[in-house]
Amino acid sequence: MGLVLAFVGLVALAAVVAAVAAAKRANPRAAAPRAPRDPFAADGETGGDPRTLKAGDMVEYLGERLFVRGSLRLTEGGFSWSEHFVDPMNADGGAESGHRWISVEEDPDLEVMLWSEYRGEAELLPSQATLTVDGVTYRRSEHGTANYRSEGTTGLGATGRVEYADFEGPGGRGLAFERFLDERGQGRWEVSLGERVPRGTLTIYPGSGPEGHPGSDA
Repeated sequence: MGLVLAFVGLVALAAVVAAVAAAKRANPRAAAPRAPRDPFAADGETGGDPRTLKAGDMVEYLGERLFVRGSLRLTEGGFSWSEHFVDPMNADGGAESGHRWISVEEDPDLEVMLWSEYRGEAELLPSQATLTVDGVTYRRSEHGTANYRSEGTTGLGATGRVEYADFEGPGGRGLAFERFLDERGQGRWEVSLGERVPRGTLTIYPGSGPEGHPGSDA
């Protein structure tokens, strides 16, 4: 009788194990819940998709870590791109470095640029076909007006319009003009100098929010 009960018990245990395995196959998320991790841990996980950047993420480039404060999602016709406003992790660097942002677009190849506020004394306007800044000559490549949607901390309203003019320079350098338009269609030009970020040199540490989707407005 004892052997019969033991055999019945083994059969029942096997049925339970099979049922649990089937449930895990049907719901793979339940099988492997994601463990909390330190976003700054040196575990060898690098890279990431710049197209998923959002407010709250951290990025590392050339040994510097930057915090994504807010993002703009821009559209013009059927084309879209993103701009992400970043601050250095060390509080002392923000005032000295000026405003910086990362642009991400596909035209058609993925292009990532890191931009810094132009702080020179010469007044620059986008009306000319070429401009020379610090000995580098830039040629105007694009001009237009786009709609934007703001996320996180950008200093702008939730939605609006921006006029832009882009200039290209040698070696992946860029010169960008933007002015955020008010109700009368006017605004002050903001000027930035940029450099192309080579593929594989930008490390992304995702922050809060659903993975691969923009974060909520702050």
